[in-house]
Amino acid sequence: MSQPPLLPASAETRKFTRALSKPGTAAELRQSVSEVVRGSVLLAKPKLIEPLDYENVIVQKKTQILNDCLREMLLFPYDDFQTAILRRQGRYICSTVPTNAEEEAQSLFVTECIKTYNSDWHLVTYKYEDYSGEFRQLPNKMAKLDKLPVHVYEVDEEVDKDEDAASLGSQKGGITKHGWLYKGNMNSAISVTMRSFKRRFFHLIQLGDGSYNLNFYKDEKISKEPKGSIFLDSCMGVIQNNKVRRFAFELKMQDKSSYLLAADSEVEMEEWITILNKILQLNFEAAMQEKRNGDSHEDDEQCKLEGSGSGLDSYLPELAKSSREAEIKLKSESRVKLFYLDPDAQKLDFPSAEPEVKPFEEKFGKRILVKCNDLSFNLQCCVAENEEGPTTNVEPFFVTLSLFDIKYNRKISADFHVDLNHCSVRQMLVPTSPPLMNGSQSPPAFQDVLHAAAMQYPKQGIFSVTCPHPDIFLVARIEKVLQGSITHCAEPYMKSSDSSKVAQKVLKNAKQACQRLGQYRMPFAWAARTLFKDASGNLDKNARFSAVYRQDSNKLSNDDMLKLLADFRKPEKMAKLPVILGNLDITIDNVSSDFPNYVNSSYIPMKQFEACTKTPITFEVEEFVPCIPKHTQPYTVYNNHLYVYPKYLKYDSQKSFAKARNIAICIEFKDSDEEDSQPLKCIYGRPGSPVFTRSAFAAVLHHHQNPEFYDEIKIELPTQLHEKHHLLFTFFHVSCDNSSKGSTKKKDVVETQVGYSWLPLLKDGRVVTNEQHIPVSANLPSGYLGYQELGMGRHYGPEIKWVDGGKPLLKVSTHLVSTVYTQDQHLHNFFQYCQKTESGAQALGNELVKYLKSLHAMEGHVMIAFLPTILNQLFRVLTRATQEEVAVNVTRVIIHVVAQCHEEGLESHLRSYVKYAYKAEPYIASEYKTVHEELTKSMTTILKPSADFLTSNKLLKYSWFFFDVLIKSMAQHLIENSKVKLLRNQRFPASYHHAVETVVNMLMPHITQKFRDNPEASKNANHSLAVFIKRCFTFMDRGFVFKQINNYISCFAPGDPKTLFEYKFEFLRVVCNHEHYIPLNLPMPFGKGRIQRYQDLQLDYSLTDEFCRNHFLVGLLLREVGTALQEFREVRVIAISVLKNLLIKHSFDDRYASRSHQARIATLYLPLFGLLIENVQRINVRDVSPFPVNPGTTVKEEPLALPAGNPLVTPQKGNTLDHSLHKDLLGAISGIASPYTASTPNINSVRNADSRGSLISTDSGNSLPERNSEKSNSLDKREKLLRRHSTYVIRSAGEEQESCQSARRNRVTVDFSLLTIPPLQEEMMHAVPSLPLREHQQGSTLGNSVVRCDKLDQLEIKSLLMCFLYILKSMSDDALFTYWNKASTSELMDFFTISEVCLHQFQYMGKRYIARTGMMHARLQQLGSLDNSVTFNHSYGHSDADVLHQSLLEANIATEVCLTALDTLSLFTLAFKNQLLADHGHNPLMKKVFDVYLCFLQKHQSETALKNVFTALRSLIYKFPSTFYEGRADMCAALCYEILKCCNSKLSSIRTEASQLLYFLMRNNFDYTGKKSFVRTHLQVIISVSQLIADVVGIGGTRFQQSLSIINNCANSDRLIKHTSFSSDVKDLTKRIRTVLMATAQMKEHENDPEMLVDLQYSLAKSYASTPELRKTWLDSMARIHVKNGDLSEAAMCYVHVTALVAEYLTRKEAELALQREPPLFPYSHSTCQRRSRGGEPKGCPAPQGPQLLCSCAIQWCGDFLFQLCMDSLCSPSFPFPGLSRLLAVYSYGQ
Repeated sequence: MSQPPLLPASAETRKFTRALSKPGTAAELRQSVSEVVRGSVLLAKPKLIEPLDYENVIVQKKTQILNDCLREMLLFPYDDFQTAILRRQGRYICSTVPTNAEEEAQSLFVTECIKTYNSDWHLVTYKYEDYSGEFRQLPNKMAKLDKLPVHVYEVDEEVDKDEDAASLGSQKGGITKHGWLYKGNMNSAISVTMRSFKRRFFHLIQLGDGSYNLNFYKDEKISKEPKGSIFLDSCMGVIQNNKVRRFAFELKMQDKSSYLLAADSEVEMEEWITILNKILQLNFEAAMQEKRNGDSHEDDEQCKLEGSGSGLDSYLPELAKSSREAEIKLKSESRVKLFYLDPDAQKLDFPSAEPEVKPFEEKFGKRILVKCNDLSFNLQCCVAENEEGPTTNVEPFFVTLSLFDIKYNRKISADFHVDLNHCSVRQMLVPTSPPLMNGSQSPPAFQDVLHAAAMQYPKQGIFSVTCPHPDIFLVARIEKVLQGSITHCAEPYMKSSDSSKVAQKVLKNAKQACQRLGQYRMPFAWAARTLFKDASGNLDKNARFSAVYRQDSNKLSNDDMLKLLADFRKPEKMAKLPVILGNLDITIDNVSSDFPNYVNSSYIPMKQFEACTKTPITFEVEEFVPCIPKHTQPYTVYNNHLYVYPKYLKYDSQKSFAKARNIAICIEFKDSDEEDSQPLKCIYGRPGSPVFTRSAFAAVLHHHQNPEFYDEIKIELPTQLHEKHHLLFTFFHVSCDNSSKGSTKKKDVVETQVGYSWLPLLKDGRVVTNEQHIPVSANLPSGYLGYQELGMGRHYGPEIKWVDGGKPLLKVSTHLVSTVYTQDQHLHNFFQYCQKTESGAQALGNELVKYLKSLHAMEGHVMIAFLPTILNQLFRVLTRATQEEVAVNVTRVIIHVVAQCHEEGLESHLRSYVKYAYKAEPYIASEYKTVHEELTKSMTTILKPSADFLTSNKLLKYSWFFFDVLIKSMAQHLIENSKVKLLRNQRFPASYHHAVETVVNMLMPHITQKFRDNPEASKNANHSLAVFIKRCFTFMDRGFVFKQINNYISCFAPGDPKTLFEYKFEFLRVVCNHEHYIPLNLPMPFGKGRIQRYQDLQLDYSLTDEFCRNHFLVGLLLREVGTALQEFREVRVIAISVLKNLLIKHSFDDRYASRSHQARIATLYLPLFGLLIENVQRINVRDVSPFPVNPGTTVKEEPLALPAGNPLVTPQKGNTLDHSLHKDLLGAISGIASPYTASTPNINSVRNADSRGSLISTDSGNSLPERNSEKSNSLDKREKLLRRHSTYVIRSAGEEQESCQSARRNRVTVDFSLLTIPPLQEEMMHAVPSLPLREHQQGSTLGNSVVRCDKLDQLEIKSLLMCFLYILKSMSDDALFTYWNKASTSELMDFFTISEVCLHQFQYMGKRYIARTGMMHARLQQLGSLDNSVTFNHSYGHSDADVLHQSLLEANIATEVCLTALDTLSLFTLAFKNQLLADHGHNPLMKKVFDVYLCFLQKHQSETALKNVFTALRSLIYKFPSTFYEGRADMCAALCYEILKCCNSKLSSIRTEASQLLYFLMRNNFDYTGKKSFVRTHLQVIISVSQLIADVVGIGGTRFQQSLSIINNCANSDRLIKHTSFSSDVKDLTKRIRTVLMATAQMKEHENDPEMLVDLQYSLAKSYASTPELRKTWLDSMARIHVKNGDLSEAAMCYVHVTALVAEYLTRKEAELALQREPPLFPYSHSTCQRRSRGGEPKGCPAPQGPQLLCSCAIQWCGDFLFQLCMDSLCSPSFPFPGLSRLLAVYSYGQ
């Protein structure tokens, strides 16, 4: 056999592969190659399927729908949505809007603002809205996971934990003995000497079936597993033997071997011999009794004691009934929903949830409670005339508190005035008139709630700070009654000597001043303190007020104060300031949310208000919030304050008045300039004075002609201002001199008027603010407001005498805090123009457009503050616009407003507006249109390609707002105009349908073409469109909405960039989350003719056009998922997650909780079966590695090797493939194949791949040598080498031309893992030039002509399988039967392949594994080597709690998956019994079903699951006995092997169940042969035991012994076979098993010594010369050990021996005749031959089928190994090559 050349390695290839290894180029190269190939493969766009006319179908099938028992799944509810009014909730006990405000308001802007603050919230509520989001947003969605059942798994049992060996099955009353003995080594190869004796502790116990074992241990700890045991049933006699050692005795065994034991003394020896002989005597008597009676029957007590065999006698007659009942119970009992356990369902953090939208509300910054306690100076005495009373300050002082921010250099709060004087000191002042509470401007709540007494002397204030930081100060300014200069008045207070004379003197002067000048104040002192520790708003409660500093008459203004505070933290500067000795006690604190008894800045009381005179009232102090949009809130309450600040009067050069030095300013607010007009009572009074007054005075500076002022006068403005409203300033010279030297007759004149000044409040319709310089007049004639300078010395109006020639002598500033007046000129102009047109003036479109355009220049903070009012007006203008240009410009302004809000991070205000404030105008068809119609048209215009791209980008980016407005407008329009009752297709005019369609079509190019340039805008537009389309289902014609979805989908194509796939599936995710998604899909029959019942439904199991039309959304989703599965990994993951999350939602939806509901839902997803079967090769991955290969990392190059399961290919000593051929090249060769694939199949998936997936076709069953893949084949290392196993599409020769002519292609799949053996690859490629894949499933609507064959990622597979299992579990039995009946055999095989993969993928790996992988994951994350895109089983953590939680979830998933698969198999075996029985049960379908059953036993299962598995297996054996007892024995062998493994389980319940099942298998076999024998099972059990020992499973322990006892007891207690030889045959079998175990005990000791292990196996094989099957089993085991160790020539020798055995066997069976009759079958791989060669049977069994097969296979094995040896010798010259010539001779002889 000449060796073909290795892989062709042309220069181009080498250059290409070398280039691959350059750093940084791999990804680029993969991408470019992928794109080229993708371009060359025509990926046809799937054809669009027109949806059904939903509304017509609903009408036509009305009767059918109403008669359906699940009609709620077919119809939308009638009360699906409604409008509601929510009462506006405020903080106040009454409305903030004055009672007469609406009547007074004349300006449109003021009127609209008042409407805004008075209106309630208008909502559209959707009854089932809670069901319209993702599954995590469902109400009552999650089951409490702490109630999950805890499943027991053997894998979690302690490794070395064993039950007490003595307690396992030992019986009461049996003979026991223990003690130390010496054990001699009686191996025939070694002569027994004294040294070969080893001291061991022996323990004699009786097993459960009455047998005796002599166990031996290294020490006296008999609770451990024994080192070995001697089974006394096999003992023939005990004799003394002193030849080698004293006190020795020998146990002679049946197989002519013997055990030599020695005691320490003669007495001990005698005791042991006596006891052992006694046991032998008992055994002999029992055997004789058996012979006499024909059965061996233990008493009832023994049966009860063991309890394992009870009830077995009734297995056979009642089995069919009981098994079916068990199956029904299994399916119906309440089990955990699979999706509750899904890792995705466990994640609670999900970004897709919409933010909670709250109504507009008043919001404040950090709120601080300031409590004023006391102000005391050092100068004190009793002020009472009779000197009886407390010691107090000697004169009244007045404190004003305010906040200053030195960081931004501004005053940030209004003033809070406090009077802390003692009542006796207050009496020094001349009492003013009692407070009048009935002023015209007083808030309406006053008369009812507020008491004047409680309001008069406030001591607590609440300040608010929006931007807290440490540079904010609380400043206290202290004033006193005017007396003289500040320096003179402060002097007595600055002396430390506390002289009572000084105090009396000051008191006397103070009393005089209070009597005479009580209403005038003068500045005196100031103090300050910090508020905050940090920028977080933590109060600095420990800080105290600074020293009280004397005021400087030249540094009084706020600007001067800010300069002083800037030096506050500089002690050297502050030390220079003059200090007044005194203390100001003011504390600060946080304000709790339920703080009671306070009024706002307009004196409106809160809800928590007690009307009691004694309870102190707290006053909120107005904050001057900075005019920055991000700090602005939309106004929600009426507030209309003007703060007036007289700043400076320059009077040093005036000549009009003789005396004008101690100047007082009186401020009044007037609404007329007539002579007798009264000022308005709207100025907030100071403490002690009325709440509202007509005038206010500023503090007076003594002997200053140019006085500075710092006073703040607060005015409550009228609702409607007009041109006559103005501020009037009157100046007085105040006479401070109180000397009586002059004429006493002359009247004492305190004040003299020295001028007037006025400031009109409105200018161009807006309130005047900021700093104003105004002239002063000496007189005040009537009509002074009308005075106007005309120039040239002329004027209009009355004669006015100006002081100092009319120069602007007075500097005054005003600050407006109003929620009904705006300072913005553009906004004012717009509303003014709207008011004109509303009042009847001719509206000029161009004019309006000009004003609309000017709104773009509106200030940001004004826009936010008046947001609801502005938007309401814009929408009103939109509906009344007669020209398109106006409507478009209105929309542009709205876009600008919306964009501004988003850019400032104030999106929540817009959401609040749409949800609560927006209210569509009442619809009058003749007058104006609806918002939804006009807005849709304007949006279309703006989205045109020719339109301004900046505006259209903003519209796209913030499109959610416009779509939400459309939705709300549509809802309100339908309800308010009673159109809800109309048919869907009559609710909206055709023009609106057209407009919506146009918007969708205009939007699509922006989404699909701009995603690279403007990703955020296109992404947002896509999501918003989806939300809009979803909500249209609630209002519009649903067939029309389906068409819009089709329009959307038509804009995408296969091969799109990943981003577009993300957009498409985001759209589908949102739309499919509609709360009535199920009715939209109409899960009902669509047959022709008469009304059909659901039971008669011809279900669709594939995506036919008909299915996609009738069930539009689900059909579309499944088609798109199917298409996406042919794309790259990232796209697949997105698609699969959308589908899976939707199914999770169905599972959790409490509206569809019943089984019938879920079954109906499952019918919608049946085509998923077809989809999965189309991709079965990609799903068929059995490995469960927790770490997917990271796409970004390179895998270490290792030689790829196929496993020993295929003897054609053995592990290579030298790699035949060029190492530089980077694995990524394989991924890039095909554009269909993903370079990112990270699949991890294990060897089973290669071995068991069906013929479509691999060129080496193998039978999918497991043969004996392969059964225990975890242990027998040592695959762990090799699995790593197959990490990147994928199959790719390769075009066969001549296919290029063929593809042009034919739409259907022949596809060849190549398994690249085979590339390790180039010659084989070449051969196979020539041998099978075009192995066609199965054509697409019937009715497949996927347009792709190429099917990918790369394996899916583990997470993708798990997600798809979860969907598969959900449908499988939910669907009705009838639907499942129908599917199986329709499916072809290959589809059924694939169906069960998928079921089997479920068991592999969801198998429970144990807590230790979970903890280990969790730790590994944590480490990898720390190292940063784990790509963020790879989620590691979603939720592995490494803390104990995480591990416990994860293991609980995984244990429950595995159990649930097991039970679901078991349900399905039970149904299938019940319904398809005849098909499964074909060919005596030896058909591919039965083989596949049996493989799944076997898989249950091969994977870790919980105790609960295994009990059900054993029940199901009993049922299977009962239903299909011929499968196990006729023909080939492979299934029986496999079953025996797995059951025997379970008999060695650490869980006693599993051992019991397994023992009973094995007994049942034997008993059933016995009955099947007509109660003659059970030779088949007998032999296979022995072979399996030998196999298990050979695989070093370790079954020789006490657990296995107990299982054997249970089997014996079952036989003893089975009454139906009392008078047969069955029980003695069973006993004989268990005896033989124990003999084998005894003989192989030494193997356990030498499992790590391959040479010794092989020697022992060889001697064991020789001992079975009389039983060729067993001898062959041991030779097979030896061969595998040799292969594992790389000793191929030795392995070949084993197979030569096997060949000889088979040949001899066939000769004796007269195989020559058979060979002449049938042609030889040579083309079989080793694994197939090996499996099929199991057919050999002993005497009494059916003759083997196809005996020539055995011979040819055996010869083939040798040939394979020789071929392999030749290959290895050529590849590696150093390869050891002993005995080759001998083997070649044997091989040629064999042929």
